[in-house]
Amino acid sequence: MGKLQAIAKDTVIYGLSSIIGRFLNYLLMPLYTSQLSAASGGYGVITNMYAYVALILVILTFGMETTYFRFTNKTHTDSQTVYSTTLIAVGSVSALFAALVIIFITPISTLMGYGDHPQWVWVMAVTVAIDAFLCIPFAHLRQQKKAIKFAALKLLNIIMSIILNVIYFAWMDGKDVGYAFYINLVCTVMLALLLITEYTGFRWRFDAKLMRTMLSYSWPILVLGIAGILNQTADKMLFPYIYEGSDMLEQLGIYGACSKIAMIMAMITQAFRFAYEPIVFAGVKDKGQHEMYEQAMKYFIIFTLLAFLIVMGYLDILKYIMRNQDYWVGLKVVPIVMAAEIMMGIYFNLSFWYKIIDKTIWGAWFSGLGCIVLLAVNLIFVPKYGYMACAWGGFAGYGVAMVASYFIGQKHYPLNYPLKDIALYVMMAALAFAVMMYLRDGLPLWLSLTANTLLILLFLAVIIKRDLPLSKLPVIGKYFKK
Repeated sequence: MGKLQAIAKDTVIYGLSSIIGRFLNYLLMPLYTSQLSAASGGYGVITNMYAYVALILVILTFGMETTYFRFTNKTHTDSQTVYSTTLIAVGSVSALFAALVIIFITPISTLMGYGDHPQWVWVMAVTVAIDAFLCIPFAHLRQQKKAIKFAALKLLNIIMSIILNVIYFAWMDGKDVGYAFYINLVCTVMLALLLITEYTGFRWRFDAKLMRTMLSYSWPILVLGIAGILNQTADKMLFPYIYEGSDMLEQLGIYGACSKIAMIMAMITQAFRFAYEPIVFAGVKDKGQHEMYEQAMKYFIIFTLLAFLIVMGYLDILKYIMRNQDYWVGLKVVPIVMAAEIMMGIYFNLSFWYKIIDKTIWGAWFSGLGCIVLLAVNLIFVPKYGYMACAWGGFAGYGVAMVASYFIGQKHYPLNYPLKDIALYVMMAALAFAVMMYLRDGLPLWLSLTANTLLILLFLAVIIKRDLPLSKLPVIGKYFKK
């Protein structure tokens, strides 16, 4: 029981720090879009550049965070040797990457479309190289059960970034998009200095034999990570090369900004993941675990559908997060991206079957299949339909991965999911959404918002009536019993 309590405590700390940090970082979007017009393409540059950063970070860490956790807990290995070997490996690869980018900065920046601003590229290359190296000290903090220090440093870094961005873009009324990248570098260097005690004060040692064994464990994780991150970022990286319009950066910026609104769903999914994942692995052999998986899936879908309806019902208010109305034309991608995020969350739920039976290679196959579908949709349809094809590409990619994982999972690890209940809620949400979209164009704003509120309350009432009876709630339940 004590072990589960420790897991729960750390889950709350890591989960809240990550979610709060992501939310604070989310607040940079309205700041950037208010200062950088859609026509300037500034936010398009940010969207494109950070898509590359997400992919490169996965490659530079090459699955060594998870591998470090696995090997540092093996009885026949010295944890300090594992740590220093991992630090040297990731640090060397990251330093080599940064050096190569700086040496070949002209052709690389030209290929990326930033030949006039090579400094943006090398600054972000150095930043992501440092970030990749720092992933290992942060993993070490988690391994050492230093959850408070982990969370405090993560939040401090994000808060410092927000303060510096506000100073430049709001207080100084700055318009140079490059300062977003310079500020990121400054904050990353500061974080590296604050973490100095995690990579000093001990003898660094590289064990080549150990590294070869670790690499044999980490490469499937790398493949899975690349496929997973491409599902999230490939459209934003490909867009400049396949979109045929002269307003490429403007369109990419609109898509990136409006997609950020849909990231509310990603925060919900992440919160669920932090709370759910430790419980699953802690109770693999418990009786009744299958029923927990089945019910968790149902309630996840119910509450993400509720979140979907809330965002769509009040989208005409939420859009003011982007003060610059030039970006509002892209709001039509929000329901598509949110639906894709729901399917990604369902796919995450389904992923436990192959993790529990130690067949993680299935995850690489499913993510790879989804990535292929996403790339195909983008390559075929973006030239004609622009960023709308990006949104539908993500929808199709996650949908295929979700469906494949479900049907193959039912053969290897069958679970009796309450499909009828799930289908009922999906149809109700779809109907409510259709009514909201119909009323949005035909009624005054205040009246459509009132109607949307009633639809949301009706959906919530069905949830309470069918699956969350008030009579079972603590303290107040007695007032609702018959």
